[in-house]
Amino acid sequence: MSSIITQSKLLSQSMKIAGSFSPITIIILTTIIGLIFIRNRRRSRVVKLIEKIPGPLSLPLIGNTLESNVDHDELFMRMTGMAKLWGYRYGINRAWLGGPYVFLSDPETVEPILNSAKYIDKSQDYDFLQPWLGTGLLTSWGRKWHSRRKILTPAFHFKILDDFIDVFNEQSAVLAKKLEAEINSDSFNVFPYVTLCTLDIVCETAMGRRIHAQSNSDSEYVKAVYGIGSIIQNRQSKIWLQFDSLFRLTNYYKQHQNYINILHGFSNKVIRERKEEVQKMKAMTNNNNNNNNNNNEEEAFGKKKRLAFLDLLIEASKDGTALSNEDIREEVDTFMFEGHDTTSAAISWTLFLLGSHPEYQERVVQELEEIFGDDKETPATMKNLNDMKYLECCIKDALRLYPSVPMMGRSITQDVKIADYTVPAGTTAIVMTYMLHRHPKVFRKPEQFNPDNFLPENCVGRHPFAYIPFSAGPRNCIGQKFAILEEKAVLSTVLRKYKVEAVDRREDLTLLGELILRPKDGLRVKITPRK
Repeated sequence: MSSIITQSKLLSQSMKIAGSFSPITIIILTTIIGLIFIRNRRRSRVVKLIEKIPGPLSLPLIGNTLESNVDHDELFMRMTGMAKLWGYRYGINRAWLGGPYVFLSDPETVEPILNSAKYIDKSQDYDFLQPWLGTGLLTSWGRKWHSRRKILTPAFHFKILDDFIDVFNEQSAVLAKKLEAEINSDSFNVFPYVTLCTLDIVCETAMGRRIHAQSNSDSEYVKAVYGIGSIIQNRQSKIWLQFDSLFRLTNYYKQHQNYINILHGFSNKVIRERKEEVQKMKAMTNNNNNNNNNNNEEEAFGKKKRLAFLDLLIEASKDGTALSNEDIREEVDTFMFEGHDTTSAAISWTLFLLGSHPEYQERVVQELEEIFGDDKETPATMKNLNDMKYLECCIKDALRLYPSVPMMGRSITQDVKIADYTVPAGTTAIVMTYMLHRHPKVFRKPEQFNPDNFLPENCVGRHPFAYIPFSAGPRNCIGQKFAILEEKAVLSTVLRKYKVEAVDRREDLTLLGELILRPKDGLRVKITPRK
């Protein structure tokens, strides 16, 4: 009876309070309360579904963020450790990192995400790239991504890639010359040499400009490329740097803006100059007869007309109606970012692994001798590169063990069934490429370097999502043919001249699983000239 009296009093008081507000205020308050109720109900559903997935215990409100607030090498170890501990059975595990995350490490769990057009949007972890890359092919989503992909796909046609072979060969020759300084060294870190080489290659193929990174590693542009990458990695791993308001209060922000100004300034200058060259070429062509067209093109572009990625974008822009100057810069910067660090990592890891396994290195050298004979100087042609079948197997198994991009993030915009679990919308899915490539049911000895894994007869029946160094599905890497050709050109040039021997042991290396998978302390090798 007393409870009924109490409820009556509360109702009476509520009516009095409500009576003191205007109808509009009551509607607003009711709407807010309703939205809070709906949000909490949805949140409760997400929590309920995510908690069914195996994963570590999480604290209220902050989840597992404290466990991720560590150095880059420790963070990578923890993430791979979680996949081993909680994802071993179904290839899926979860954590709360400012929101729900699921980590996928089995071909069966990866396929529903990568093979679907529903989940092509990159995760919010890629947002920190946007000040530099804008919303180019890597970071864009929805209609913009579809439009850009359609425009850019012809730029990577096999016939167009043939124009880039000369650049690969010229810069590979510079690398081989630079390595002469290390012939008498007991050991040296090969990573910086290769990285500067690939930076030279990608700058010339992307923009048609030589930056001479291998000769001038102290240039402002080279320093800016490395500096911006380091800051982006820090923002991705340190929670407090992810808030723009806090990031702007740090010294990182001033450095970040300085790097952005250098990078964008260089790209904008090259685009402007290249457009002027194209206009001059058109004017010359219009003023002369067709018999002189080839000469005019050569005069405008150099001794030999060598198309750069930028030229193809300018042509596709249709005088600004399809792509603006800013759009072109986004794609050029994206190509610069994606095209140098990933290939330098792949080349360096392949050299290191071949240096650790002389029996495979010898098989590669035999293949090169079959193609070139005793000739160590003649540049490779497209046919030569295509004939390097076993070298390609070596590159592929190096990318299996050490994928250039060790993790990929996607936003789950709709509920999706993965294994026996429903992953709710609003979750971030991380494809653990590094762990996926080590699945024992696909690769019998997953930790062993074995290029024979990729001989044609050994690939038959393999799950299409068991090996994805260039991602897979509708959002796979548009430049993978370019990358493989470049890697073959650089590796073959080095191996034709030098015998490579690894000094470090794999088990002693500390890995940094950042934007790119790299060794914390480099890769030490030694070289001797081939006789």
